[in-house]
Amino acid sequence: MYPENPHLRFLLFLAVAAIAAGGAAAGTTLTASLSGHQIKIRWSGLPAPDGLDYVAIYSPPSSRDRDFLGYLFLNGSASWRGGSGELSLPRLPTLRAPYQFRLFRWPANEYSYHHIDHDRNPLPHGKHRVAVSGEVSVGDPARPEQVHLAFADGIDEMRVLFVCGDRGKRVVRYGLQKEDEKEWREVGTDVSTYEQKHMCDWPANSSVAWRDPGFVFDGLVKGLETGRRYFYKVGSDTGGWSEIYSFISRDSEANETNAFLFGDMGTYVPVTACLTTEEVGRIDGQIEPIAANTPYHVCIGNHEYDWPSQPWKPWWATYGKDGGGECGITYSVKFRMPGNSILPTGNGGPDTRNLYYSFDSGVVHFVYMSTETNFVQGSDQYNFLKADLEKVNRNRTPFVVFQGHRPMYTSSDETRDTALKQKMLQHLEPLLVTYNVTLALWGHVHRYERFCPMKNIQCVNTSSSFQYSGAPVHLVIGMGGQDWQPIWQPRPDHPDVPIFPQPERSMYRGGEFGYTRLVATREKVTLTYVGNHDGQVHDMVEIFSGLVSSNSSVAEPVDGTKHGTGDSTVRKISPLYLEIGGSVLFALLLGFSFGFLIRRKKEAAQWTPVKNEES
Repeated sequence: MYPENPHLRFLLFLAVAAIAAGGAAAGTTLTASLSGHQIKIRWSGLPAPDGLDYVAIYSPPSSRDRDFLGYLFLNGSASWRGGSGELSLPRLPTLRAPYQFRLFRWPANEYSYHHIDHDRNPLPHGKHRVAVSGEVSVGDPARPEQVHLAFADGIDEMRVLFVCGDRGKRVVRYGLQKEDEKEWREVGTDVSTYEQKHMCDWPANSSVAWRDPGFVFDGLVKGLETGRRYFYKVGSDTGGWSEIYSFISRDSEANETNAFLFGDMGTYVPVTACLTTEEVGRIDGQIEPIAANTPYHVCIGNHEYDWPSQPWKPWWATYGKDGGGECGITYSVKFRMPGNSILPTGNGGPDTRNLYYSFDSGVVHFVYMSTETNFVQGSDQYNFLKADLEKVNRNRTPFVVFQGHRPMYTSSDETRDTALKQKMLQHLEPLLVTYNVTLALWGHVHRYERFCPMKNIQCVNTSSSFQYSGAPVHLVIGMGGQDWQPIWQPRPDHPDVPIFPQPERSMYRGGEFGYTRLVATREKVTLTYVGNHDGQVHDMVEIFSGLVSSNSSVAEPVDGTKHGTGDSTVRKISPLYLEIGGSVLFALLLGFSFGFLIRRKKEAAQWTPVKNEES
């Protein structure tokens, strides 16, 4: 008999404990590699596979096991029950650091609702690591990415923004003929960035959430001919060039406007994800196919700006921590909107920008506000909004579209925003009514909801087709991609109904991802709600201006409708609609939620108009 070895007994105990926790044999392998535009993840030799086994994603590779960016369950592979399989990911965003993948066991008895994601689902704890892949580098940091356009202050200008991994010289080259680059002109760029120390608080300023943002280049193209298609590319001979994009310059005399609008887009990754400060870059990369060819405008909200200790917080506001400690800095550097609304950060970081601004596009005057910044009478923002609405030329732009993040009207039971809504009704609604704002668009509530024209919490008109009736139609368009379901307000006259019927002032509520499409001529503006899952129109409102086009030779009656003046309502089909259209793509932004651009919500997503809940 050999004497008992206490160390051997301890090692045997550890081995048994590992098996009980779902550990794997040493033969389990995990590999990850780039294959075209995808990352292939393969594993083999995993004994006793379980439906909760998962692969987690890390960047940089030095990250702790619990600090993953996202994760995939192995049961997404058809062969997972045999202990081996393969999963594919679309190419992940360039984070200027390699990725690494790690395979874990997650015993069902270790689920914990104390550690949850933003949809309140349990998050893995990263305790039982089985295998680790090699490092995978994505993208060339020197090459331009996240290219997007925005209107500038001048009608003959276009702003081009993009990101590179270094601050070396980059330019914008542009011209009217795609095939004749020798004749293209060139404009330089300004460059800016932000650092970890500029983040105002945790988690954005922590090593867990911080990611290198790279450098943002800002080129202003001037002297554009009206209504012409220009081709352009960005970069340099040494660092590399982007592909060739195009845009159509603004035409101040255009008689049509076409725009797409949505809110609370957020971010999509093909995994269950945690939120970090690289999210805006991820969003910006995913919108590039559209935003590099169509002006893209944004509106600040709580997920960009909200933090209890920020120095610019209105004295009457109750802010949480939705901004994740970024306090508007990421938003302000990544985007550059018209105007010059600025507030200092108070901590040495870049100024907070893009708070409120406006511009004309065809027959529509667009106005953006910040619901996170002081807007009561006497404030800088209130003074801007009042002066801007006063000077609108209704003969040139008969329609005014007003936009902000947190809604003035909603049937969602957003009790935290009650005080803010009261301030909006007291200070902003009189401006919207006095200056005949046509549409007021809001986000924040992650659903679509259209109200009748509203004034003093009263419905002015319940039709979906009418001549402007003295009050704006309010719409919540926060259905861009975040699927958190709001709690609807109870109706006092239906206290026992389990799903509260929508109030009479709420014309339509929709429960699916989608976007709104705005088409305006001098005679009318039409706003439609399009479902992402089927591409069909699920709600529509049209508002007539009372103006009649001077080009009446191509007009036709619309539904035989008559205005009170006795004039027939007409619709003009203009060639400019397809040629220039005043095309504008908007994002009310922006919280960390994504949707319609590349995600179709799980196979056969069901359309659930909330109006049907009453039955």
